[in-house]
Amino acid sequence: MSLTEGPHAGVNQPDVIDPSGGANQTRVRAYNERLVMSLVRRHGSLSKAEIARRSGLSAQTVSVIMRSLEADGLLVRGAPVRGRVGQPSIPMRLNPDAVYSFGVKIGRRSADLVLMDFLGTIRLHLHQIHTYPLPEDIVTFIVNGIDKLERELGPGERGRIVGVGVATPFELWNWAEEVGAPRNEMDRWRDFDLQAAVSSRISHPVFLQNDGTSACGAELAFGVGASYPDFVYFYIGSFIGGGVVINSALFSGRTGTAGAVGPLPVAGKDGKSTQLLKIASVFVLEKLLRERGMDPQPLWYSADDWIDFGEPLEVWIQDAGAALAQAVVSAVSIVDFSAVVIDGGFPPWVRVRLLAATRKALNTLDLQGVTLPDLVEGTVGSHARAIGGASLPLFSRYLLDTNVLFKEL
Repeated sequence: MSLTEGPHAGVNQPDVIDPSGGANQTRVRAYNERLVMSLVRRHGSLSKAEIARRSGLSAQTVSVIMRSLEADGLLVRGAPVRGRVGQPSIPMRLNPDAVYSFGVKIGRRSADLVLMDFLGTIRLHLHQIHTYPLPEDIVTFIVNGIDKLERELGPGERGRIVGVGVATPFELWNWAEEVGAPRNEMDRWRDFDLQAAVSSRISHPVFLQNDGTSACGAELAFGVGASYPDFVYFYIGSFIGGGVVINSALFSGRTGTAGAVGPLPVAGKDGKSTQLLKIASVFVLEKLLRERGMDPQPLWYSADDWIDFGEPLEVWIQDAGAALAQAVVSAVSIVDFSAVVIDGGFPPWVRVRLLAATRKALNTLDLQGVTLPDLVEGTVGSHARAIGGASLPLFSRYLLDTNVLFKEL
């Protein structure tokens, strides 16, 4: 059963008829186990009675599933909660050490490899700076990095790694001019199958997803997704990207590029129309620094440790905020989002200033007929793309897409 199939309630029948022919009891059991783990992940911890109520599964079915998941080490018991009468309830939570996955972020100036646990916490991290990304260099970084990080784990821990998720910009060859790379070098990405190249050199399953979509998925699964069922997401990296969440599920669209946001038309300071990415992207700040004789390298050393670049940083924040405000109005004019989420590859203090600039710019626009949603900071932060990548193997094997849980009882 795919991650989005099945009713919102659980399945109690002993087996189900597969349209392709035959009964498949294992398939139903797998779905119900995923449903239980997904509910526990969403709420932090739940008792057997709470799981039965929220899932629609019988108490007996939930008991069987929870015993099985506990025996497999996927669930662990919390402290008993005593009520006024009867036996105390035992909340169950995901075991963070039960499952690990690798996540890769490929950026225009840097790459990251993380090892993430079952709860979305980064356990190990490698970072690489490059002038521009080349296919063979990226594959070498991933393969050698996985080998290095695995050697830091014990045999039992290595056996709990379930896959690798790669978050990458699509059509990397289109950005040669913006990143200052020779076009013939970036053109090597056109016919390069990154997923196949990595798969041929490691033993783990490899998943691939657009980097903006991955970051949005991380925010949905581990960030504000629990509070907002519908939001448009802006992630500002070397180039701005993003995603769309509707009914607590990622909406990727017909071609998989829904919510890319970068091509949105906005007016620049000269009043001329341009694309959002040409104003609200970190490569623009990089150019401002170079023009003022300042070294932009600290932008790529660590996204969480920027220095305050002073005037050029403030210029970029104000310009990006003005462009983001226009993009916000365009987005919410089409879909009545409950929130706009802004995050990026920079420290929290930069994010705070950027949101303030965006709010200020919104107040200068004609908002007649526009109902503004909440404008909130992303909570996953600079590693959102890598975390989103690392979540792909987990959802593929253990969890259900969030939209299955949207209409809980």
